[in-house]
Amino acid sequence: MSLDDMLDGFKAGRVTREELKKGLLRQSFIDAGCAKIDHLRACRTGGPEVVYCEGKTPEQVAAIFAECAGHMGRVLGTRASRPHFEAIDQGLGAAFDEVSGLITLGRSPQVSGGKVVVVSGGTSDLPVAEEAAGTAEFLGSAVERHFDCGVAGIHRLFAVLNDLNGASVIIAVAGMEGALPSVVGGLSAPPVIAVPTSVGYGASFQGLAALLTMMNSCAPGIGVVNIDNGFGAGFLAHKINVLASGAA
Repeated sequence: MSLDDMLDGFKAGRVTREELKKGLLRQSFIDAGCAKIDHLRACRTGGPEVVYCEGKTPEQVAAIFAECAGHMGRVLGTRASRPHFEAIDQGLGAAFDEVSGLITLGRSPQVSGGKVVVVSGGTSDLPVAEEAAGTAEFLGSAVERHFDCGVAGIHRLFAVLNDLNGASVIIAVAGMEGALPSVVGGLSAPPVIAVPTSVGYGASFQGLAALLTMMNSCAPGIGVVNIDNGFGAGFLAHKINVLASGAA
């Protein structure tokens, strides 16, 4: 019995409260064998369940994508490799971005109004910055990118200041000492999501130095996600953009 049929039956008195509860629990996820897919997450949270591909076999990713495509229509996979992508049924129309490691399937809705601006310190931060940008775009936000604007050549950041101030939210991605979000936060009005990357020499400690710098920033209006977590930054930025643009 479908969810709509159960609800209609409950309203008509043909389905008891206990039967409805059991039915809803049965339909609250899809058992794909290797994973239980939360296909109703978008109804609760405004964003769909996303497939974290790293650590999964290509066959597992392909099975999950097939189930998600059948029930949700649109699917996002993060930290994917080309073998993951090649295992997916190409008839589904999935696309793979080598830089960000994102697999996308289905057309993205467009949120009217605001935009997310992604700014990065250096070209080495590009994979994480693109993961953030691609995630926000998949969810429906307009995204503007400004890469290689690190504080070592701070005039490059000044050149895009008007664009930063035109955003609903800014994602600032940087490794090394991680100073970029503090500078952005001190120059621009929108909230800033800081993303430390594991880029840097030995004393950067695989991004720990950047993480601590960002968490200790004296510039107000900055929030910090985990090291290399472009996905988390992109998802959060989209939610902020939806609220800021009144599209919720």
